[in-house]
Amino acid sequence: MKINDLRFINIVSKAGKSFKRSLNLFCILVLISGFTFSQVTSSIDSTSIKIGEQVTYEIQVKADTTDFVVFPEGQTFMPLEVIESFKVDTTINERRMNLIKKYGLTQFDSGVYTIPRQKVVVANKILFTDSLKVEVRSIEIDTTKQGLFDIKPLTKVDKGPGNWWKYLLISFLILVTIGLLLYWFIWRKKPLSEEEEIALLPPYDRAKLALKKLEESGYLENKALKDYYSELTLIIRKYLDEKVYDHSLESTTDELIDRLNLLKEGNQIDFKGETINNLQSILKRADLVKFAKAAPDKELAQLDKQTIESEIDHVKEILPEPSEEEKLLDKKYREELERKQKRKKIITTAIISVAIILAILGAFSIKYGFNYVKDTIIGHDSKQLLESKDWITSDYGAPSLTITTPKVLKRVTVELPDDMKQAFLENQMFVYGSLMSNFYIAVNSLYINPEVEFDLNRAVEGVMVQFESQGAQNIITRQDEILTPNGSEGININGTMILVNPLTKKEMDSKYSILNFYNNGAYQQVQLIYDRNDEYAEKIVQRIINSIELIKPQV
Repeated sequence: MKINDLRFINIVSKAGKSFKRSLNLFCILVLISGFTFSQVTSSIDSTSIKIGEQVTYEIQVKADTTDFVVFPEGQTFMPLEVIESFKVDTTINERRMNLIKKYGLTQFDSGVYTIPRQKVVVANKILFTDSLKVEVRSIEIDTTKQGLFDIKPLTKVDKGPGNWWKYLLISFLILVTIGLLLYWFIWRKKPLSEEEEIALLPPYDRAKLALKKLEESGYLENKALKDYYSELTLIIRKYLDEKVYDHSLESTTDELIDRLNLLKEGNQIDFKGETINNLQSILKRADLVKFAKAAPDKELAQLDKQTIESEIDHVKEILPEPSEEEKLLDKKYREELERKQKRKKIITTAIISVAIILAILGAFSIKYGFNYVKDTIIGHDSKQLLESKDWITSDYGAPSLTITTPKVLKRVTVELPDDMKQAFLENQMFVYGSLMSNFYIAVNSLYINPEVEFDLNRAVEGVMVQFESQGAQNIITRQDEILTPNGSEGININGTMILVNPLTKKEMDSKYSILNFYNNGAYQQVQLIYDRNDEYAEKIVQRIINSIELIKPQV
């Protein structure tokens, strides 16, 4: 072999080793990036406790700030019991966050127990903690030194008042404040102004009061004759307009005098001849002062005021008393005016109240979201289920499947088809809701004939056939593997479909998640079907799935 050939082989060998090292480094970086994207660790503050003593179990999660993290809920720490679940402690450093969730656990039987691995969901990925051992020690009692006592009787304990009274007090104070403001600005009888008090006086009293104010005005002392005669003629015209002729204000002097003469000639009002002449003389003199800049002396101006005052007294005397019909019409007018004012106050109060309510709802909608506020006020079935304090953890079937649900599942009888009776010996089914409702839960346990070979994957395929037989359309399916907190493996069939109500023919856009397990001769299935657009139902499903455990028989 030539030297050049040897050099070429050596170069190729070195390049191959370099490429292999680069490839290994790349794989390691990929693995590191995959594992360090989110980290889950667990610890306990003590590995040895006394019976009934509390041990603090801590789960620490490191993830991105955009990740959605779900911690285990319910009795997932069996054989230890959860006596307290603490709030999540969150710290954020740049784009990473550190979440710490603590649980208070205990056990009332001595022995060595293993806390099973706990399932934590981080950004749609399921991660598991390590299992931990805890020793529970018995308490030794020397009965020779410590006497025994009878069991104390049950003592009734009054339930604490809670914080409801604070919310009630705040609501009461807000309502009282709003009520006081409405009363003060709308319903309260406000003191009348001077102009309003004068307006409520009878026409005669108003005219006499106006003449008195004219005398005190100082127009004559200041030689403001135009203003003086303008006020004087306005007083007499207003009085005549209200009591004699309702067009007195807009009529000219000649038109008003002609009208007064007609009323006298028609025996409608018994005017004295000198009354009409006096009024005509004063009105024409006022026109000359206002439009021709005439300047009568002060004594004449005072005499004109006295004449007007006398003629007002005369007109009051000759006017007939109002009839009963006129009095009744006036009374009805005043009552109608009061009704209008009251109606106006009611409408104003209603508008202000609605505006306040809308403002409060708007503020809560900005803070919590419109849908949340709407669902809280109007009510939402799924929201009530999610926030219910009556979630129940129960075992179904044998071997038992443990699951936490917002309501108790009721047992129903389902007759197996003839072609399935050979494969399955018995069927137990527990249900809440129906396929046509907004939320449906079913737990089904089928006990397999030992002589039949069971294939879980083939059983899962039958789920789609079951949906199609019930009229489901546009079925979209995805299959995932699932691992419960205590290590049981299963298959999760999930996706979307359209269900058609056979009675109303209404289509329902639904989402489903069917969890399938094979456990010691039993095919166990959990069906969760709900409205696709229901955000509360999505959270309910996630909580239910996180609670599922299969109790494995002891070997």
